[in-house]
Amino acid sequence: MPLPRLPKLAYWQWIALLVILSLATDWVLNRPDPRAREINAAIQAKASDRLNNYPYRFRAVRVEGDIAVLTTPRNVQVPAFRFIGAIHPEINVKNPNDPAFIAAQTELGLVQSEVAAIAAAQPGIKLIQWELDKSWLASHGIDVQP
Repeated sequence: MPLPRLPKLAYWQWIALLVILSLATDWVLNRPDPRAREINAAIQAKASDRLNNYPYRFRAVRVEGDIAVLTTPRNVQVPAFRFIGAIHPEINVKNPNDPAFIAAQTELGLVQSEVAAIAAAQPGIKLIQWELDKSWLASHGIDVQP
């Protein structure tokens, strides 16, 4: 018994199908695991006004044993001044003594510490590991070297 023939699709239908499949695959591969979703819910529920109003959304991307992996917009590859320059273009980030830059850097440290404290307070979490949020940085014009 021969197999039934698939209907012919127009070129644009094949493209649409490939785009949908690509997006679905990306979502499946990048969605947070259930424990990371719980941490993200806790961050939203317990966040201060400062954290809720901060231009960058810190989030848990996965949990590996007792380690929560959280996103960060800065590390050795991307110093804080590059990130601050993206979210506060009015600040002179080339002058480390600029009071506005110092205040922005302090605020970044405070919100990042708050996120870490909320995540670390969740059951089963003993350590926090930071992972550079390359997609956010790229979407804001900050190149990250591999």
